Amino acid sequence: MFGYVHISPERLNGEEKERYQACYCGLCHTLGERYGAFARMILNYDLVFLAMLLADGEVPACCARRCVLHPIHPRCACRATAALESAADISVLLTWWQLRDGVADHGFWGGLKYRFLSLLLRKAYKKAQETCPEMDKMIQVRLDRLSVLEREKCPVPDEAADAFALLLQDTASLQPFGVKRRVLAQLLYHLGRWIYLVDALDDLKEDGTSGSYNPLLLRYKVENGILCPEDRARVAASLDASIRTMAAAFELADFGCWTGIIESVVYEGLYAVGNAVLNGTFRKNKRNIERQMKGRTQ
Repeated sequence: MFGYVHISPERLNGEEKERYQACYCGLCHTLGERYGAFARMILNYDLVFLAMLLADGEVPACCARRCVLHPIHPRCACRATAALESAADISVLLTWWQLRDGVADHGFWGGLKYRFLSLLLRKAYKKAQETCPEMDKMIQVRLDRLSVLEREKCPVPDEAADAFALLLQDTASLQPFGVKRRVLAQLLYHLGRWIYLVDALDDLKEDGTSGSYNPLLLRYKVENGILCPEDRARVAASLDASIRTMAAAFELADFGCWTGIIESVVYEGLYAVGNAVLNGTFRKNKRNIERQMKGRTQ
């Protein structure tokens, strides 16, 4: 995933901030316990959000745990749950296929780093594949479709975004049949669409220089990595439409103790990130972002 799904700390009370941090730490520990130390490096906020969406809504059991980053002062972390385990499994599967896509897209020399990282993650992927064979197949199908569109230089942003949106929508199948599953299918579809378009927007300048596929470059007028005002407004409206659809779906289900945190993402966090990307002020640097967000949620 990409790391664009952030909470709005100012919207949360102290208990909710602590619960969000505990979920973040809980997913990190779950990744390590299921897939080894290297797997903890692929932790990001998008999958923490997925874990909260998949959770049963009950207040999670937590405990104080130390880790490499916090060896002296233990942090409160959620104990492993089915939702955290599912989020960990999907994290590994998604990262693996993104790395393999990087190998295919960057030639021999450019693909070396992707080959190296794939080697480090290979054992974890094999375990995740055995644990979730159907999810692994669905991810491959969606990413294969996206690869075809990239090779064809598809100039329609919605068509490319749809392939990734369907990938996230598929994770709703981890829920039992019922209202919440239908809600998650809608919510996750539009979250996937939003993530894909925000990432394409964030990469405009880099992709314009490297020649990498980016549907926004093919569809709109871009100068020095910046959309013209009219096209910028069109993309902003498209992003906001997906968030509004997510919000409408969110209101139809009960997310229990996670409701306030999810609400802060849907009603403020996504808008803030989207605006920052549009304005060119969003830093897509995982370490810096995590440092900033941890400082706000402690």
